[in-house]
Amino acid sequence: MWQWHKTAGADQEAQWQEKLGNIPGCVISAGFQASRISIDVYTETAEEALVLQACYGGTVEELTTTDWVAATAPENTPPLIIRDKLVISASSAPEVLAELQAKYPRRIILTFPAERAFGTGNHATTSTCLRMLCDHVRHLQPGSWTLADIGCGTGVLALAGLRLGAASAISFDFDPVAVEVAARNIERNGGAENLELFQADVFEWSPAPGQQADVVLANLFSTVLQKAFPRLLAAMKPGGILIISGILNTQAAETLAAAEATGLRVMKSTSRGKWTTAQLTQA
Repeated sequence: MWQWHKTAGADQEAQWQEKLGNIPGCVISAGFQASRISIDVYTETAEEALVLQACYGGTVEELTTTDWVAATAPENTPPLIIRDKLVISASSAPEVLAELQAKYPRRIILTFPAERAFGTGNHATTSTCLRMLCDHVRHLQPGSWTLADIGCGTGVLALAGLRLGAASAISFDFDPVAVEVAARNIERNGGAENLELFQADVFEWSPAPGQQADVVLANLFSTVLQKAFPRLLAAMKPGGILIISGILNTQAAETLAAAEATGLRVMKSTSRGKWTTAQLTQA
């Protein structure tokens, strides 16, 4: 195990969260001085740590032992910062959430503790979907648009969408455990009266009247996406957008080609680590 380490000014925390916060093994914490932060990334190989050093400076050190249970405990997991809109905490402790709200008074604070193999939103696919969502709805009138979250996992995308101004949302997953976890997260965070959560298979589901959405999100495996594009297209309102992720970079070209063959047009795509996320609309 290897550690890349760097310190920076506390006023740069948001920028470093944007750069590295989605990397597994990244921990951003308060430094010994109140004006500094400590940035650490734990990697499996020396090469991964040395790439970070080449890009950002800092130091690299080989570690002999690491208490990963303690290192990944909710109280030690830094919050996920999404643009100037969202802060997602792995802790549900009221005092932690109150501190975050005081620190980020203009941002929406959400709590998504890791449980039963479901993460907190830090994975590159989820965090990039959230960034694209924030960027898109910035220009929409709150309450003027609707959202569909297909393959909801923890429910973070749908709940974030409602807090960002969606008038209503639907959210479903094939896995009943995911729906159970999402229901708990909705209860923890509140403010989801206009969210319809249910279990369904994307290959058997068709939108009912009123379920077509202005913004559709589908964070699914690329093999599932390639077969599900006709369903995802049917879920979109005319002029709506589709945000997709869960695509390995090596499968991005064939997945986006399948989308275009279905009648979708790629507006933009971005790569984070080994994952690709894309925004599309009707051709």
